[in-house]
Amino acid sequence: MAANGSIVLSRKQKIVSSLCKHLSLDPKILLDDVMEKDIKSLYFNVRKSSGASLDDNHEVMKWIELAESLPLDFKSCSGVLNKLDDELALKSVLLGNGLKPSEVDVIVFSVLHPLLVGLQNEDKDKLPHVMRWMDYIQSKEDFGELFEKILLEKAKFKPQLEGAKNPVKVDVDSDAKKTLQSAKNADKLDADLNLKKSDTGIKATGVKEAAQEKKKSSETEAVEKDKEISVSLLNIQVGVIRKAWKHPSADSLLVEEIDIGDAKLRQVVSGLAKYYSPDELTNRRVVLITNVKPGKLRDVMSEGLVLCASNEDHTIVEPLFPPEEAKLGERVSFAGIDGKPEDVLNPKKKHLEKITPHLFTDDKGVATFKGIPFMTSCGPCTSAIPKASIK
Repeated sequence: MAANGSIVLSRKQKIVSSLCKHLSLDPKILLDDVMEKDIKSLYFNVRKSSGASLDDNHEVMKWIELAESLPLDFKSCSGVLNKLDDELALKSVLLGNGLKPSEVDVIVFSVLHPLLVGLQNEDKDKLPHVMRWMDYIQSKEDFGELFEKILLEKAKFKPQLEGAKNPVKVDVDSDAKKTLQSAKNADKLDADLNLKKSDTGIKATGVKEAAQEKKKSSETEAVEKDKEISVSLLNIQVGVIRKAWKHPSADSLLVEEIDIGDAKLRQVVSGLAKYYSPDELTNRRVVLITNVKPGKLRDVMSEGLVLCASNEDHTIVEPLFPPEEAKLGERVSFAGIDGKPEDVLNPKKKHLEKITPHLFTDDKGVATFKGIPFMTSCGPCTSAIPKASIK
């Protein structure tokens, strides 16, 4: 019971401290008697100290009640976490459909962190949206040293990199012991022993430097590989098809003029003639990649790529739906993935070929990159086709 009391106290202290950091307050004056207050009272105290109005709307209270009710161990709250994972499939943050974390994100993160930080990768894989949200909140909030960093897939590679050091150390120690043993009772070999030690030290240094260089090279290669398949390279924007017509020399192609908020409409050639008539696409909202290199498809210029979901046998194909309220030209974002898109994708680097295998809709039809939703300021992009590939 004493141990549980200590965990509860730590949980409440971290909630107050992280809320204060979120609101740029000094937590010292608010950490007194936290054990005697529930999470709702702690939240109101911090809000009041910040000069903000007390927000007690239903959605805020729902998340505070969830934080208050969570058990102290992972196994006991697995059911709640599964429900939370389902809800976060459509969101980047807990409140609203935007990308900015709120106080309730900070509170729920503070409560969940000690339950999730030590999980094995196989358990993390069962909660992809929760883990993605945790990583996103930690990347957006300045928690300082309050919370240990939660490692996702990168954790799998850490033991391998660390383990590479051990053989070098063992070999050097073994050689040194043998050299000392052979020279133990031979004073006349002192000079030789010093020389051997020097050689061993040089060899050890060389091996160590080689191992470090190999490790550095491997890490650099991994970073470069991640950059090559990062969806941040793509400039994916919201648009609306203003006009569509049949391609003059290809029955399978349609030509569309798409409005992305620029002065000039963008002309795009798409392979949608088999699935839609030009009238069906007129005034249809879409998302498209706008930084592909312009080029002609059967003698007609195309300046973009409309992203479409399709079932396994490609008998059903449809352009992705952005939210109706999303602004034309708004760039689609991905929680936890920052980066500037290329001005124009270099076809020789085959970025699209490397990225599109990781684009798919989940079981609810939400468009994702590696499970991370395509997000606009008004919510995710979707499709009526669940578990579909996106190209």
